Amino acid sequence: MAGIRLEHVYKVYPNGTKAVNDFTMDISDKEFIVFVGPSGCGKSTTLRMIAGLEEISAGNIYIDGKFVNRVEPKDRDVAMVFQNYALYPHMTVYNNMAFALKIRKLSKQEIDQKVRSAAEILGITDYLNTKPKDMSGGQRQRVALGRALVREPKVFLLDEPLSNLDAKLRTAMRSEISKLHRKIQTTFIYVTHDQVEAMTMGTRIVVMKDGFIQQIDTPSNLYNYPCNKFVAGFIGTPQMNFYKANLSCEKEGVRVKLPNTDVNILVPHSCFVKAAKRSLSGEKPVVLGIRSEHLSVDPNAYPYKAKCRVSYVENLGIDSQLYADFNTETEESITDSETKVIIKAPANVRFEEGSIIEVSIDFDNVHLFDAETEQTLLPRVPQSVDVDLAVQKGNARLLGNELTLPAAYDLPDGNYTLKLPVEALLSGGALALNVERTEEVDGKTLAHLRSGDEVVFALCEPSFDPNQGFDIDFRKCSILQNDEVVVPAVPSQNNLPFGVRKYGHGKKAVYKLAIGDGEIDCESYVTQKIVESFGRDAFRLSFRMLLAPDNICVSQEGFNAVVTGVSDFGNYKYLRCDVNGTEVYVQTDNLPIVGEQVCLNVVNTANVHVYSPDIDLLIV
Repeated sequence: MAGIRLEHVYKVYPNGTKAVNDFTMDISDKEFIVFVGPSGCGKSTTLRMIAGLEEISAGNIYIDGKFVNRVEPKDRDVAMVFQNYALYPHMTVYNNMAFALKIRKLSKQEIDQKVRSAAEILGITDYLNTKPKDMSGGQRQRVALGRALVREPKVFLLDEPLSNLDAKLRTAMRSEISKLHRKIQTTFIYVTHDQVEAMTMGTRIVVMKDGFIQQIDTPSNLYNYPCNKFVAGFIGTPQMNFYKANLSCEKEGVRVKLPNTDVNILVPHSCFVKAAKRSLSGEKPVVLGIRSEHLSVDPNAYPYKAKCRVSYVENLGIDSQLYADFNTETEESITDSETKVIIKAPANVRFEEGSIIEVSIDFDNVHLFDAETEQTLLPRVPQSVDVDLAVQKGNARLLGNELTLPAAYDLPDGNYTLKLPVEALLSGGALALNVERTEEVDGKTLAHLRSGDEVVFALCEPSFDPNQGFDIDFRKCSILQNDEVVVPAVPSQNNLPFGVRKYGHGKKAVYKLAIGDGEIDCESYVTQKIVESFGRDAFRLSFRMLLAPDNICVSQEGFNAVVTGVSDFGNYKYLRCDVNGTEVYVQTDNLPIVGEQVCLNVVNTANVHVYSPDIDLLIV
């Protein structure tokens, strides 16, 4: 049994096509992970890179803690089940399952014991002397599973194993594979384009698109908290209804209007409490998402009502799907209309085509997306909240509290906006806030905190005491005035350009990193990986390294920088330095004067990430 770690894995083909982009994930021992997405999204390529059947372009893969980038597929202790089964047609089921064990030169007795044990688990004992051509698709699929099972691998890799089966058999085999996972307690990674398979089988699901990870989460979280419009539309049957919407904040709530329809609904602020204020102001285009199961043909099911024109009804036996349009005047086909709506309804529902009906909407379960970026505006955990900040005579008023700002915030009197990230609000401190409600999020407690009309969020330990107050880590906050940033947050990573220089030849060659007008030593594997990736070009290209402010220090040797500012946050102090036009933050206890030249060095080059200049590829 084994866990798997993928660190910034890329697959770039010679023509420049990026099949997989920066795939990073930890898979725990005994998990059932499903990669899901449309054709060409990179899910099978990722699976093949884990198996060793596809060479990775960059990144690292670990299986059971062992670095396997250069380990042959046969030595990775994984077993793969292919889409086309890949059985030997001239061999019996027994010999198909025993073949890999014979290659390993196991004894006949041990082979027989393993084959018969696997056959019993899979229910194919009666077919051991049968050849694949005489078996059904489901039976052949079990043989393919059995061939992998007898090897007792640390990891099972399954590449769309059910795509060749009919719908009824697919449902049965889905259940069999899930039972097999529970029985043998091994790590499974399963690739499919079928979201029903993903939702019913996976402990966690990786949704992919165009080689990028869109979201990694549990099935219920993907359904309830999609991170973007693509995930929202991909998960759930039928697909979520999407509408361009106009929102405006009023004293009593948020008004929702759908263009070219009669939909004009005022809903409480609580329905959009996790959305940023400007998302609800009408300043930016938004998309409203409503699942068909959160609409009802019963106008009294939910308090928010709208009219629509019925196009037709599909009776599915256990329930019905009603196709309608919120634009009651349109003559367009339902397939072409931007205001069409699909509603799940009871099986016995009957409506005349063209009739106008009133439906109700569950606004507690609607979704909101940015029309341009397609990212959710109602995240499960909001990244940040804009709160009002008033400064007068050196004193600040924030969230109904008087407080002293750190020296880094040398602000003239006036009104500002503090962008407060959720991770910057900490439990335990002098800031008094009312806990309005809490919700559990992945082992943490998300506290909804209110002060007057403002609501902010803190991600706390489950045992946090709301009576102990709260504190703010101002290093993570930025301050704006008239939408202009006047005090930026301290970046978690500096982005520093560098080049590679070589001194000497052969085994005596020494490599250094050139930064600005100086050089620094580095871990040999860093330069080795760069040179391996780019050959001679490595010495003429400019690369970028990401490193934290506490991984840079003022030193006697290294590269020169000019101090452009200082930020004093009490326990934490930072220099803002210019290195050949690049701003760099340095955490230090000493604050030299602005304009002074200092020498900087990297504390630990093993703790940097290196990116290539052209294709934004993580190398180290």
